Amino acid sequence: MTQPALHDLGVAQLATELRERRVSAVEAAQHFLARAQAHQHLGAYVALNEEATLAQARAADARIAAGTAGALEGVPLAHKDIFVTRDFATTAGSKMLAGYQSPFDATVVARLAQAGAVTLGKLNCDEFAMGSANENSAVAPVGFEAPAPVRNPWDTSRIPGGSSGGSAVAVAARLAPAVTGTDTGGSIRQPASFCGITGIKPTYGRASRYGMVAFASSLDQAGPMARSAEDCALLLSAMCGPDPDRDSTSLDMPAEDFSRSLNDSLDGLRIGIPAEFFGEGLAPDVRAAVDSALKEYEKLGARLVPISLPRTELSIPVYYIIAPAEASSNLSRFDGVKFGHRAKDYGDLLDMYKKTRAEGFGDEVKRRIMIGAYVLSHGYYDAYYLQAQKIRRMIADDFQNAFKDCDLIAGPVAPTVAWKLGEHGSDPLADYLADIFTLPGSLAGLPGMSVPAGFGEGGMPVGLQLIGNYFSEARLLNAAHRLQQATDFHLRSPL
Repeated sequence: MTQPALHDLGVAQLATELRERRVSAVEAAQHFLARAQAHQHLGAYVALNEEATLAQARAADARIAAGTAGALEGVPLAHKDIFVTRDFATTAGSKMLAGYQSPFDATVVARLAQAGAVTLGKLNCDEFAMGSANENSAVAPVGFEAPAPVRNPWDTSRIPGGSSGGSAVAVAARLAPAVTGTDTGGSIRQPASFCGITGIKPTYGRASRYGMVAFASSLDQAGPMARSAEDCALLLSAMCGPDPDRDSTSLDMPAEDFSRSLNDSLDGLRIGIPAEFFGEGLAPDVRAAVDSALKEYEKLGARLVPISLPRTELSIPVYYIIAPAEASSNLSRFDGVKFGHRAKDYGDLLDMYKKTRAEGFGDEVKRRIMIGAYVLSHGYYDAYYLQAQKIRRMIADDFQNAFKDCDLIAGPVAPTVAWKLGEHGSDPLADYLADIFTLPGSLAGLPGMSVPAGFGEGGMPVGLQLIGNYFSEARLLNAAHRLQQATDFHLRSPL
């Protein structure tokens, strides 16, 4: 029987090969670095450092030989360019941070390294994680001389989703076994759906935000993206845990083994089907794939329960008030004084601030800063920001009412498959509307994930969204894993 190529192995399989020394960490790292170079046209990577990667791999091989291997020892991973890293530049996809080198690693990066993971490089993303298409990056990908959008490997004329588009493409194109992403309003789940991979956003506060370049502090959350739920469970187990000294929003909950119940039976599981997720705006091809996945769940013993999330449509205006408000505050630190871009020609201090921010930020970031500053301004705070926070609470209450009748909630991740590059270029609101099914769970701080569910128009992937109640990551991963045991969508590759 022919041995599968290294890039066709998932995290769990590759970790076993490494522990049993059938392949070395150096060989694995070199293999994926070569694939990253060979597929530069996709624009997934923005930073590689072969010397640093191979040094980490050699250290992993030494630990394996000494019998002190961690759970992910020698497994090569890549990180979204929102996480700061000592050995790789961190730009957050922005000219504002071009060439920035952090003196420390983000907690998520450090914890994966403690588990033995080897860093391959940094992955492209929308500027400061603001976008749904990965067309907003201001940084040139590896092999490019100018900024370029990330391309979906299933059809390079289409977007990969965002903001974690580079992360999703790296897994889908087998340029990394698994990666990190961040999810503010759907930025793990939506690109995972568009690229046919698995991604999970844990409960808000499960993973430390220390060292994540902040967009919206009450919404941002780190999570893993990989081929399978089993692989995501391994990464999530390493990533999560309290970080009270460095992240005040980190939950005081010990790390846990999220793979502990992967093979539990789904008999009697109640899956809520929100009527609002299956309305007029849902494309027929997406609905067909989602319906097919739900039928598989019924075959596995689950029961479908109709529910309602009545304020789903309000999640878009609520999110696009709260997130820009927090962004305008977080991005005020980028003023050209302590770090990052500074304008070359200016008169006084105020002129330097204005020119630095005008040059350093892209159009979408400026748009959200202005919206945020407006809704927080005197005379408008009560009318917009305060009202949005009240409705946010109501959206969270809708979920709690729904969970009285079900254990999980299922539906589409996005209304359509990935659209063509540039299709929404003159209409940013079209991008915003594409987040309608992921925003409610983000506003409520709930865990959610995307699971490959089939293919739609043009042979493009479709993801099934699963949403759980707080701290139900293990149950979500179990439900996803059982579906993946019954289907093979997660094993298919565009390359």
